[in-house]
Amino acid sequence: MDNSFHFLLMITQASVQRSIMHRLKNTGLTPGQPKVLEYLGEHNGARPGEIARSCHIEAPTLTSILNRMERDELIIRKAPPGDHRAVQVYMTEKGKVFQKRIVSEFASIDDEALQGLSEAEKEAFIKTLETVYQNLQK
Repeated sequence: MDNSFHFLLMITQASVQRSIMHRLKNTGLTPGQPKVLEYLGEHNGARPGEIARSCHIEAPTLTSILNRMERDELIIRKAPPGDHRAVQVYMTEKGKVFQKRIVSEFASIDDEALQGLSEAEKEAFIKTLETVYQNLQK
């Protein structure tokens, strides 16, 4: 097994994604939808551009995700009063039910992934990942 940083990060991310989708398999959600619902839980009524930036999703990919979510009645898109060109995305009641489960499953995955680490080690690890991310954004 390759112990390089990039390889370990890549396989860890793939494992997290697989775990998320396995835990949510009976929901019918597809990749990308859980993080959009998680974001909308804190920012219901966000504009698509905000969602794309915050979830690190390309705009065309987000459009496909939102189309499917709207078809599956997880979200609705509405124009704000007075600006029919803009669109805001809102969770439906069904979407809110899924969002609550997603938040719970994400917390469970975090706990599972970080088990055996002290609180100080967890904080240091998260800080290190934030630094790595910021370095790669330059």
